[in-house]
Amino acid sequence: MVDRDINFSLWLDFVERDYLKNEFSSLIEKGIINGATSNPSIFANAITTSAAYKEQLTSLEGKSAKEKYEALAIDDIRTAAQALRDSYDMGNDGYISIEVDPFLSNDTQGTIEEGKRLFAAIGEPNVMVKVPATDAGYDAMTALLSTGISVNATLVFSPKQASRCLKAMKKGMDAFEASGGGRCESVISVFVSRFDRMLDKDLASEGLDVAKTGIYNAAKIYNLIETNHTPAVRTLFASTGVKGDDLPADYYMRELLAPHSVNTAPLATIEAYIARPASTPKLPIDENEVNGYFIKLSDNGFDMDEVYAQLLKEGLEAFEKSFQEMLDTLK
Repeated sequence: MVDRDINFSLWLDFVERDYLKNEFSSLIEKGIINGATSNPSIFANAITTSAAYKEQLTSLEGKSAKEKYEALAIDDIRTAAQALRDSYDMGNDGYISIEVDPFLSNDTQGTIEEGKRLFAAIGEPNVMVKVPATDAGYDAMTALLSTGISVNATLVFSPKQASRCLKAMKKGMDAFEASGGGRCESVISVFVSRFDRMLDKDLASEGLDVAKTGIYNAAKIYNLIETNHTPAVRTLFASTGVKGDDLPADYYMRELLAPHSVNTAPLATIEAYIARPASTPKLPIDENEVNGYFIKLSDNGFDMDEVYAQLLKEGLEAFEKSFQEMLDTLK
C-alpha cells in the first residue's frame, strides 16, 4: 500500500478498459495505489484480448493500425488520469504513464514530437510520457521536461543509464523552471526481475546466491539517484513480478521497499503484497555491501556490462515485437 510516512508509492502496472472503468477506482479510494503505468506489451495484450475495445474499433474503420491504437490508448490513459486526478491535485502522485512508439527508441526528434502530441491529445496534466533510456532518449527527456511534460525513463538496467537520465532530467527541469516552471516530476524505471531470470541458472551452477542480482542492482541505482538529491526525481522499481513458484509473488516489492521511491507491479503482485503489507524499508543497502556483491560476480566470470547491454537489447526488442503484433491485428 501507499506509505506516505516514508514516501513510498505503489502504482499498478496494468491497463485494460473494463478494469479502468470499474475496479481501478476502488484501488485508488482504498489508498492501495496512487498511480499507474502502461507499456506497449500491456496495451497489446489488452487490445488484442479484451472485447471492451470492439465498439470503438468499429468506429475507427478506415484508419491506419497506428491511428487505431493511439485512439484506443489515448482514451484509456485519459480514463486512468481522470480517476487519479484527485490524488494528483492533493500532491499524492496520481500519474499514469504512456510510452512512445517503441520503434522511435533511436529517434530523438520523433520521440519528442510523439510525446508532445500524445500528451496534448490526452489533455490531462497527470500523464507521464515514457521514454526508453537510449542515446536518443536522453535528449528527448530533456526536451519534454523543458516544456513541463513529466517523464518516466524506462528500460533502465545500468547505473550508467540512470546517471545519464539524471543529467538529462535536471537539464530539462532547470529549463522549465527558468521559463516559469510549475509541477513537473520524473521517475527512473529500474527493471529488476529480468536480471534474475537471465542469471540465476548460471549463478546456481557456480554455487552463488540466486534472486539477488536484480535487487542489488536496483539498490545501487537507488543509492545513485538518492545521492543526487533531486526531490522531483524518484526511483521506480519496475519488472517486479515473479515468474514461477520459486519466490513469493511480492518478493521484489518487499525487498525493495524504500523511502522516496515507487514500485509498479501487476495486479496479482499487489494483491499478494496488500494481504500482508510491509512498513520497514529494506533500502538503502550500504554501498560497500552492494559493491561486494558485484565484485563476487565479476570474480566468478560474470560481466555486468554485457548483462546490461543484453537486457536493454532484449527489452527494446520485446516492446517492438508486442507493438508490431498488435498493429498487425488492427490492420
